[in-house]
Amino acid sequence: QVQLVESGGGLVQAGGSLRLSCAASGRSSSMGWFRQAPGNEREFVAAINLNTGRTDSADSVKGRFTISRDNAKNTVSLQMNNLKPEDTAVYYCAADSRRPLVLSTRPGEYLYWGQGIQVTVSS
Repeated sequence: QVQLVESGGGLVQAGGSLRLSCAASGRSSSMGWFRQAPGNEREFVAAINLNTGRTDSADSVKGRFTISRDNAKNTVSLQMNNLKPEDTAVYYCAADSRRPLVLSTRPGEYLYWGQGIQVTVSS
């Protein structure tokens, strides 16, 4: 069982930055960030494999968002720069350990989820 706790959300103006963090209670191999806006499905934002260091991110956030890890603290962060109103959503941290070398990018590939944290970008 892995418990995930997100932090760092909030309200920011367009063009601003926020840094989300996800602290995990146990060891996992893939950790990712997803987001869900009202009326929309949960969508992939970024992910990292903690064993290989490989990362991936959605086209909509490439060049603006960066996912990173701190293995010593069992924490994954999402640095979000140049935020846009369309980035407004509840952001969820996810973790999984069933495929140690795979970089998982789909919600169904993750077993553990945080409760979500609100990010609001005003125009």
